[in-house]
Amino acid sequence: MSEQSRPSRQVRTGALAAALTAALALLCCTGGAGAFFLTELGGDAAEQFAPASMECTGDFEVDVTGTMPRFAEYGERQLRNAAVIIKVGQEMKVPPRGWVIAVATAMQESRLLNLANSTVGESQDIPNEGIGADHDSVGLFQQRASWGTVAQRMNPAYASRKFYEKLVDVPDWEKLPLTVAAQRVQISAFPDAYAKHEELAARIVDALAGGAARTALIAGEEVCDAAAGGEIAASGWTAPIPGGVGSGFRTASRPGHNGVDIAAPKGTLIRVAATGRVLVSRCDPDRRGRHSCDVDGWPGKGGCGWFVDVLHAQDFVTRYCHLVSRPRVSAGDTVQAGEVIGEVGSSGNSSGPHLHFEVHVDGDRSSRSAIDPVPFMRSKGAPLKGVG
Repeated sequence: MSEQSRPSRQVRTGALAAALTAALALLCCTGGAGAFFLTELGGDAAEQFAPASMECTGDFEVDVTGTMPRFAEYGERQLRNAAVIIKVGQEMKVPPRGWVIAVATAMQESRLLNLANSTVGESQDIPNEGIGADHDSVGLFQQRASWGTVAQRMNPAYASRKFYEKLVDVPDWEKLPLTVAAQRVQISAFPDAYAKHEELAARIVDALAGGAARTALIAGEEVCDAAAGGEIAASGWTAPIPGGVGSGFRTASRPGHNGVDIAAPKGTLIRVAATGRVLVSRCDPDRRGRHSCDVDGWPGKGGCGWFVDVLHAQDFVTRYCHLVSRPRVSAGDTVQAGEVIGEVGSSGNSSGPHLHFEVHVDGDRSSRSAIDPVPFMRSKGAPLKGVG
């Protein structure tokens, strides 16, 4: 609901699930750039996760009348409305990050349906896709009377244009967490509600606009699969550090290696891959139970050293291991995509400076939920350097 008449309030950043309490046993890194293993806490190993994603084509034109892609969550008419939202953004030369924010906002406000209102009689005489009852709000973005006439607000193209006009007036909107940017426009009674739609909104934009959510705005140009060094893809993700992947995910020689190792010089800045909330930030004890993370480790020592776990929208968890010193963030902190959380080191069970990076699903920090970060990060437009 857009409530322009309601006074502004402090915006909270991110509707993220409560902290998880599952026990985590962290063991070893050995050989080469190092390898990391999690103790199995029972159950079968997680299936390899290969996110469905359009390739980033560089041609992001949307056909609003053509055949719509299939999504389990939404039907054809809803995706056609999403196509209109994206098309208007293109016409207004709003970068793809804005398309993701707009689609996610309409997902929250109306489930991508052009709604009339049971208390606004005029709206029910206009072609619609359902009836709402939220104050005098109508349309895809549930815009109230101050946004235009009833007929205007129930025109998807008009409603989209009004949303974008307000969005681009928000200072630094491209760098804000999605839920914050959307709230600055909508001034909703539920300011944290938008974040949960970001991942699916990005996939919809990818499917309708040739992988556009995989672009980052670099030197004024939308560049495919290049989000790194603090540049954020339209999907909301960035690579944590530059550098090539050495030891890979669950290889034949290391089947218990639940992440990837990225070699980098000591002191290289580590950036959080997406907006989220810090679950864990501490020194992992070695095999002898010692909290000795302020010195370089060695193969066989055991432990992840200084490490950070972050919970993101859609219950993804990212892990960052072997930091050189105490992380810059604490458990409970909200962090924004690209924010520096620490520096590369060699603490814990490690044979040299590198970042061990993991991705988990379902809010589960155990080894059961680990997925291969390489295809996952590629699908977000933030590929890990040196891999396909």
